[in-house]
Amino acid sequence: MKGILGRKRGMTQVFTQEGKLIPVTVVEIEPNIVTQVKTIDKDGYEAIQIGVTEKKESKASKASLGHTKKANTTPKRFLKEIRNVSGYNLGDEIKADIFAIGEIVDVTGTSKGKGFQGVIKRHNQSRGPMSHGSHYHRGPGSMGTMLPKRVLKGKNLPGHMGFETVTIQNLEIIDINTTDNYILVSGNIPGAKNSLVLIKSAVKNNKKTNPKTLLSYENNTVVDEVIEEPVENIKTDENEVKEGEN
Repeated sequence: MKGILGRKRGMTQVFTQEGKLIPVTVVEIEPNIVTQVKTIDKDGYEAIQIGVTEKKESKASKASLGHTKKANTTPKRFLKEIRNVSGYNLGDEIKADIFAIGEIVDVTGTSKGKGFQGVIKRHNQSRGPMSHGSHYHRGPGSMGTMLPKRVLKGKNLPGHMGFETVTIQNLEIIDINTTDNYILVSGNIPGAKNSLVLIKSAVKNNKKTNPKTLLSYENNTVVDEVIEEPVENIKTDENEVKEGEN
């Protein structure tokens, strides 16, 4: 199992050399520092805790200062534990090259919040007739039968929509750039722009696909060749014009 935290920066599209268009999500990888290592002997299971986004020491508690000081790093704003991971030490930095191009991953993020919504938008229910004397338009429907005399469990009702932890499985790593520290993941991932996402190894599909060969674009500037005439030729041309006028 492998995992890393990043920032969703938006979506774009890339082309393969075969001409296939692939929509991708750009995930910027911030420095991931291992702030804690858990072992079977001490904690009962193997895991590592990674931290991202530096936080001012004046805004950090004494507990968080002591916790990150063991890893020789600054206080972190976000901490995440990933289980079944071994081979790391305190203070190690995890970079984008932890994954390989063509690897299948699962991406977890917090979905966009929609606020309080009705059953049509929240649960995709159908509305009633909008004319001919109907008094039922966008209501939630029957609240239950006569016998229980109560609302049954699981009834789809209006309420808060979105802002939930969502995981999309079996996405492919299209490209990895260690210079600019970003990963291109196929398709869309949950969350708004600049939101924190977790990329980790796929649970249901550990197979690697064939890495895609993407088109590379180069900016070639074309400069026209300028041919300068000798000074002697220019003077002779001016003399010929003067003789012709005379």
